[in-house]
Order: sequence, then C-alpha cells, then structure tokens
Amino acid sequence: MGRKVTVAVTTLNQWALDFEGNMNRILQSIQEAKEMGALYRTGPELEICGYSCEDHFYEPDTYLHSWQVLAELPQICDM
Repeated sequence: MGRKVTVAVTTLNQWALDFEGNMNRILQSIQEAKEMGALYRTGPELEICGYSCEDHFYEPDTYLHSWQVLAELPQICDM
C-alpha cells in the first residue's frame, strides 16, 4: 500500500487585483496547513489575482504581478 498524507484544502476570500492582501491570506493558509500537519495544500485557481478581474485579465500588469507573487511564495515559505 501507499503512504497516507494530509492534504489541506483552502477556500480563501480573495479580492480582485489585491495582490499583497491575497498573498498574505495565502501565506496565512499555508502556515495553518503546516500547523495542522498537512503535507500538501490546495487553493482556488485564481487565488493570486482574485476573481472578478474582468477586463484586467487582458492587462499585462495582472500577469506580471501574479507571476511576482508566485515567485515570492516559495522563498517566503522555505519550500
């Protein structure tokens, strides 16, 4: 048989284009998942940029800031 792992499933209250606030909520959920012994943590598909970006999805800044947050997370979380 395989090994058992704990997976944390998160549902966050993210705001559209609030990259800093969204990152802070992601970091908090990662910390809570670690404290609960989770080996893996899942999140919503738009947890970095937030939902309801509408036309902002077409703007280069939305992609740029999303990638910046994604690059920062592993450094902050010691991954």
